[in-house]
Amino acid sequence: MGLLDFFKKIEPSKDKKIAHTAFDAFFTFAFSPNSVTKGKGVHIRDGMDLKRTMFQVVIALQLCYVFGTYNIGHQHFKALGMYPDLFQAFHLKLFYGLTKLIPLFVVANVVGLGIEFLYAAKKGHSVEEGFLVTGALIPLIMPPDLPLWMLALSVAFAVVLGKEAFGGTGMNIWNIALLSRVFIFFAYPLDISGDEVWVSGLESTKAMSAVDYGWIHTNVLNPIFGWFGGAQYDVGATVADGFTGATPLILAYQDGWEAVTQHYSSAQMFWGTIPGSIGETSKPFIIFGAIYLIAMGIGSWRIMSSMFIGAAISALLMNAWGATPFMTVPWYYQFYMGSFFFAMAFMATDPVTAAGTTRGKLLYGFMIGFVGMIIRVLNPAYPEGWMLAILLFNTFSPLFDHNVLQKNMAKRLKNA
Repeated sequence: MGLLDFFKKIEPSKDKKIAHTAFDAFFTFAFSPNSVTKGKGVHIRDGMDLKRTMFQVVIALQLCYVFGTYNIGHQHFKALGMYPDLFQAFHLKLFYGLTKLIPLFVVANVVGLGIEFLYAAKKGHSVEEGFLVTGALIPLIMPPDLPLWMLALSVAFAVVLGKEAFGGTGMNIWNIALLSRVFIFFAYPLDISGDEVWVSGLESTKAMSAVDYGWIHTNVLNPIFGWFGGAQYDVGATVADGFTGATPLILAYQDGWEAVTQHYSSAQMFWGTIPGSIGETSKPFIIFGAIYLIAMGIGSWRIMSSMFIGAAISALLMNAWGATPFMTVPWYYQFYMGSFFFAMAFMATDPVTAAGTTRGKLLYGFMIGFVGMIIRVLNPAYPEGWMLAILLFNTFSPLFDHNVLQKNMAKRLKNA
């Protein structure tokens, strides 16, 4: 009770809207509800409010954060032809990744939460909890070298026009994290596509191109590593001959599966030691997060399983057609490349924008998987499809639920 009393003492007056809104956000995060519904029946009788539900999703993302941070550094040094083994120069790779990921995380959350605070203060209600997950997802689906001003602009666009314009948390039609990414994709396509955006810290991926280290690497981290006799960042390093920053999807689109295997093994693609968005490469860690969400009752296994089935059927049809090199990629290897599992576990299952009925979830997930694979394979400008497919069926998910409910009501009326 001592901590609770302390919070009560420092609570600002409600007349100070912004200060009270900020206090309320931290207070409700620190303490769960002190009263629950009594008795039996369908009423909720525990302390798992929306904040704590969203926090479970953040927990499920942590392994993606850890691996994604390290993989930024690993891909950087792989481009330089240095420390090819995964755990070589561990400290250089880890801290390099941290210097890239932390600014992205800070900017995404400062901008997004700042807008949330302003809207909450203006409306005179508590800060809504939805951005806890959005702020954790956005850095993981961006390239590591994305300019911070560009990220801030995309987050502001997504939160204001995609969320607050519809009434705030629980009212948005589209997934907010994906809206942020799709804004970058259409407004600044060169910064989120191509061969060079997925490997950080290089002037170019061409051979002999210079490395681009910042002051924190040369003036802060290098002296610290030098004190302990460890390896340091080499400002004279250049890109190695024969290196390509192309992702497996780009290689598959250009020349099929054989081109992919010339650069990456199936084990590398499965474990995630490949270029790509920060949190989307390691399949085992993403699958672990998906299992955690299912076990906690937050992620829908129906959406996940039906999305997998839809994508598999679509890929099998592509194999049967075989008109382009990408279509000939064996259907099961489609799941090794790109961001399918991340989209399945953390994007398609968003409880606000996904279908809510049982049959609606099955249809919603299946259509995302089926159409997303078509976009991935047949779209010459964008060899990936889950972002566009999820946003498309976010739009139609209320229609799926409406049709399911109408059929249920018609069936019951017929039996009455």
